Amino acid sequence: MVIIVRTDIVMGKGKIAAQCAHAALECYRKATANPKKHYMFKDWLYNGQPKIVLKVSNEVELLDIAHKAQQVGITTAIIRDAGRTQLQSGTVTVIGIGPGPNVEINKITSHLKLL
Repeated sequence: MVIIVRTDIVMGKGKIAAQCAHAALECYRKATANPKKHYMFKDWLYNGQPKIVLKVSNEVELLDIAHKAQQVGITTAIIRDAGRTQLQSGTVTVIGIGPGPNVEINKITSHLKLL
């Protein structure tokens, strides 16, 4: 699983952690709900549930990556903030991609840097 964070919005460390957790949980929920992807979920689960956190510089780049993942059928979660603390309601903060085949996820995300 890869989680990608926008760096052009100001979020505290705790806020970033919470948004990443939302993405991981939403990807988990979607993966377990889709019988066609259950084998990928089980593989991910049995391998320690790896999560890599990367960064992008803006919303357009973030949504473009999400779109590419969706086009190839990889589980994707776009997280929009509820607006209760640091951000306006609806602000896109992070995306989650996976669990899925490493080769396919890497085709979409390997150019990104670690957060």
